[in-house]
Amino acid sequence: MATTTLTALKPSSWLRPKYLLFAAIGLMLVYVIPHDESFLVHPKDPVWQHYEPFKWWLLPHGIAGACALLLGPMQFSDRLRHRFRRLHRVLGRIYVAGVFVAAPLGFYIQHFEERMGNPRSFSIAAAADAVLWMTTTGIALVFILKGKVQEHRQWMTRSFAVAIVFLEVRVIGGVGGWEDLDVHANETIVWACLAFSILAADLVLQWQQMRPSHPVVRHSPASLERKREAPLGNPAAFAGSSEGEFRHS
Repeated sequence: MATTTLTALKPSSWLRPKYLLFAAIGLMLVYVIPHDESFLVHPKDPVWQHYEPFKWWLLPHGIAGACALLLGPMQFSDRLRHRFRRLHRVLGRIYVAGVFVAAPLGFYIQHFEERMGNPRSFSIAAAADAVLWMTTTGIALVFILKGKVQEHRQWMTRSFAVAIVFLEVRVIGGVGGWEDLDVHANETIVWACLAFSILAADLVLQWQQMRPSHPVVRHSPASLERKREAPLGNPAAFAGSSEGEFRHS
């Protein structure tokens, strides 16, 4: 039985929506780190007085959350997944561990702040965020353990959409000037970002499914041999072959 070799015809442009999304996340990080997290490198920043009662809970929460935010985009790299499968799996495990550390600690810290005067409704918003993040990540983990890669990628997309709520809240509050208002304004931003996170992820997934598939060239061994033997500059030796055909994946 003759065998064939498939060659995917990939688009030449690097300007793909996935890269635009990652660029947007990068811009949010560039804004959030100096605007909201600069106190980390300034021990005398007045905000440390607020964090003092729970600063040792804030440390593992911040490290785990940073790992999830920074490693998440790498999990969607086709090149990394195909060329470095073991690294992809290791980074995936770190991401999952980061989620299941950062999410509950984030809720606990917000609950701690409730004792310092924040409303209980804000603690409920933090709980909803934590549950949604852990649930989407847990479902993604279950699917990959069962070998269902497509479903795993879909739920990882939803998981990361919840993860970047952390960035979205700070960007919206900072750029819009709402961060200087009372705590209820920030709470409203959190609820709005949470409400749209899964919807945004599903819109991305649906858009990917609607995209036309890229053609794949099917070569038989005979046609490949003729192509190798053809003189340079004479592609017609293969193009005219009846053995080459196109099909859509």
